[in-house]
Amino acid sequence: MNRPADANPETERFRVLFVCTGNTCRSPMAEATMYAQLAELGWRHVEVRSAGTGAWPGSPASGGALRTAASFGLDLSGHRSARLSADLVGWADLILTMSLSHAEAASSLGGAERTALLTAFAEGGTGTAGPGIPDPFGGEDHRYQETFLVIRGLVEKVLRRLEPILAP
Repeated sequence: MNRPADANPETERFRVLFVCTGNTCRSPMAEATMYAQLAELGWRHVEVRSAGTGAWPGSPASGGALRTAASFGLDLSGHRSARLSADLVGWADLILTMSLSHAEAASSLGGAERTALLTAFAEGGTGTAGPGIPDPFGGEDHRYQETFLVIRGLVEKVLRRLEPILAP
C-alpha cells in the first residue's frame, strides 16, 4: 500500500470500501466510524463507502445498527444499502472486508490486489488470513455494540497504518 512519491494527499483522493453481506450492519458502522475518525484527523481527501455481497439495494441500516451508532454519536438514518459491484471495486483504492467470502467476492470483481480482511489489514497484514467480524444481524443490541466496538478499534488501527501515506 504505497502511493507514488509525487502523490499529494491534500489534493488526491484515497477511497476506502468496506464490505459485508447485507450492507445494513457491519460495513455501514465501519463507514460511519471511519468518517467520524477522519473528521477528527482533518483528512478531507479520504472517501469512504460500503457495500454488501448480498445487499438489497436501498435498504436502510438495521435497527440494531441504527441504535448502536446513535449511542456512539453517529447517525445511520440516511444509510441505504448498495450491492457490491465491479464499479464499486474499481472505485476503491482499498477494500476492507468483514469475512473471507466478502474478500473472495471483491477479488472476483477485480479487486484482488486491493482487498484484505479488515482484521488482517488493521494488524499489519495484507491478505485474507485471520478472523472475520461476526455478523450481529438479528441479534440483541449488545451484540451490535460489541461488534461496533471491535470495528471502531480496527478502524483506528487502519488509519494509523495509513497515516504515513495519507496524512496531509
